[in-house]
Amino acid sequence: MNFSERRAGILLHPTSLPSGTFADAERWLDFLHDAGFGVWQMLPLGLPLTGLSPYQCASAFAVDPALFPGDTADPAGFEEWHHRQRHWIDDYARFTVIKAAQGGAAWTDWPPPLRDREPAALAEFERAHADALRTVMHDQYRAAQAGRKIRAAAAARGIRLFGDMPIFVAHDSADVWAQRHLFLLDGVGHPTVVAGVPPDYFSETGQRWGNPHYDWDAMQADGFAWWRARLRDHFEWFDLVRIDHFRGLAAAWAVPASEPTAVHGEWRPAPGAALLQAMRDEMAGERGGGRDDAGLPLVAEDLGTITPDVIALRHQFGLPGMAVLQFAFDAHTDNPHKPENVHPDTVYYTGTHDNDTTLGWWMSLPDDARAQVVARLGVDEAGAVLDAMIATVLGSAAALSVLPMQDVLRLDNSARMNTPGREQGNWTWRFGWDALPDGLAARLREQLQAVDRCAS
Repeated sequence: MNFSERRAGILLHPTSLPSGTFADAERWLDFLHDAGFGVWQMLPLGLPLTGLSPYQCASAFAVDPALFPGDTADPAGFEEWHHRQRHWIDDYARFTVIKAAQGGAAWTDWPPPLRDREPAALAEFERAHADALRTVMHDQYRAAQAGRKIRAAAAARGIRLFGDMPIFVAHDSADVWAQRHLFLLDGVGHPTVVAGVPPDYFSETGQRWGNPHYDWDAMQADGFAWWRARLRDHFEWFDLVRIDHFRGLAAAWAVPASEPTAVHGEWRPAPGAALLQAMRDEMAGERGGGRDDAGLPLVAEDLGTITPDVIALRHQFGLPGMAVLQFAFDAHTDNPHKPENVHPDTVYYTGTHDNDTTLGWWMSLPDDARAQVVARLGVDEAGAVLDAMIATVLGSAAALSVLPMQDVLRLDNSARMNTPGREQGNWTWRFGWDALPDGLAARLREQLQAVDRCAS
């Protein structure tokens, strides 16, 4: 996406479409086009390991085939696709089928010959489960072909697809099992340190995520081959990709695996500049250009406490960052979420998938916090607050303004997508087509035209 253009988007994961899948994609794209939106942002498309969270998935490359029901693919193209995806698809199929055969056990609990990928054990397993392995691979091929059709349908309507990539991968994933040398693990495959964030204002014990850390020396030794493949894969699906927890490419909080919380840890530097330069060089070479003429279609999720090295890394590679209007209402004039501090190289949101809906947020605020909002917006009625928040984000200097669909539909906290730290009740919200009022698309188009954000 060209961040010299003003555009608007809607944040809506495909599981929140009426069918809960991409079966509704073309009708949804028609609505976006009619309303003048030029961007559809979604969450990661991977297959959740447990529960429904798309941020803890079985593979950094595979998608959830259940998101593409009823789609068919030309079998004649499978071999060519398989050849291009061989760097991950065979190991993903093995991982999936072995895991099923082991009753869902984590790979570290498999019989040692399979856990440790002994060639004879893998060959024997493949002979015994050839049909199941083939089914897993063909499901991924079918989803990839469907994804290409969806992206083409979006492009035909002038709509860009905006994806999301977690910076870390789950420990119990095909990637870690297949490439243990790229992660900091002990002799049987358990992490020696895990990812998270240190204690802060919101949590006195921090957040212990449990994802393994990368062995950056090993990754850099092969030119970041796994990372470059991962980014290439995302660029096949999306026009723009958000790197979640971007600050981890500058330095990441490492917690000893034996620690129950994230209190005791240390910041470990990461070679983010070398990684991003390697990707930029690769893209420039593909385009036949010089060393630095290829922009990276990435967005840096730079929310929270961000240090100067993270800002410098983002600016070095010309990556837009993020701002969230719900975070803007305090007394600090340098708050980067305040509208006057938002620059064009920003994706500006009323809220994200981790926030409450804007109506829910307003209704839950204590009186002193409401006073800050009233002082800024000049309104104190729930509906008027929502309207003012949307108008502020759309009218800002940000090149891209994004509204969660819940805010477009004026929904309260019952429609919240995710509450971080809560184990149950997340990722389930979806809307119905009958929830779209008559004339909504026309009203939205008029609003976008008034602030020069209408895509067509």
